Amino acid sequence: MKEFELINRYFKGRGISRRDVNLGIGDDCALVTVPQNCQLAVTTDTLVEGVHFFEDISPRALGHRALAVNLSDLAAMGAEPTWVSVALTLPTIDSQWIAEFTEGMHEIAEYFNVQIIGGDTTQGPLTITICAKGTVPEGKALRRSGAKVGDWIYVTGPLGDAGLAIEARKQGINIDPTHLEYLNNRFDYPTPRVAAGQVIRGLATSAIDVSDGLLADLTHILEMSQVNAEINVESIPTSEAMKASLDFNKQLPFILSYGDDYELIFTVPDNNKGMLDLKLSQYGVDITCIGQIKSGNGKIELLQNGEMFNFEQQGFEHFTKEQV
Repeated sequence: MKEFELINRYFKGRGISRRDVNLGIGDDCALVTVPQNCQLAVTTDTLVEGVHFFEDISPRALGHRALAVNLSDLAAMGAEPTWVSVALTLPTIDSQWIAEFTEGMHEIAEYFNVQIIGGDTTQGPLTITICAKGTVPEGKALRRSGAKVGDWIYVTGPLGDAGLAIEARKQGINIDPTHLEYLNNRFDYPTPRVAAGQVIRGLATSAIDVSDGLLADLTHILEMSQVNAEINVESIPTSEAMKASLDFNKQLPFILSYGDDYELIFTVPDNNKGMLDLKLSQYGVDITCIGQIKSGNGKIELLQNGEMFNFEQQGFEHFTKEQV
């Protein structure tokens, strides 16, 4: 199978067709119409075998994951996902693998009403690069630089599950099979908090998704906003699988410094808390308040039961260690 046959068979004419796509796959560029009074939000992520995913990951899960992590960036900005471009580097053309990979990608794209409008294919080490686009009302995008002293810090869901799944695969940690299946799904099939991102737009002052770990990602907000944060570690939400698998002290490295959960961290002023709970409850999104913004210049103070708590480990950073 040659490049254009691959594109025609697995991408062209597949998935949804949005009315705002004037020209999709098949030309030198795609043409789209951006709604009036909206800004275009653009994000790009690359996933490399052995760094961002295991060699034995199912192709369907990889297709889902590759798109989900990009949609999570759009969610963190409060944007509505619209179009994506896919650059796929393959060692060889395996028809069954490609069919399953694109099936996983098309499934999540259709769920979030996203159209694949172009990209590229080439030969080389397995690598997936996705450029995702979305729209957000002009001047309404959530940013990292808006947190204010007194704001409350929230997270949309449990943290640490993906990290525990990674270490269970690498180190053979003994975990109940039911819990292990849940943890693996949290890593292989992350859920971008797209609806939550749009709901908190106008209520939150800042937001970011948890890709590199709670401490690392929250620090980005604090440095951009020139504030500090006080976090109560016992308030950070964890899953039943995490609680059943590790005692609290062993949970902390996964909760605080492992990434890949793709939950949202965001800050909300006190006078918006009531509306926040009301709006998110309509979407079935659980949120947890884990701390508060304080004056300062980018530092995190951890508390456990009201006492100072020291924790040195930081989040994932490229060019310093491998993730998987």
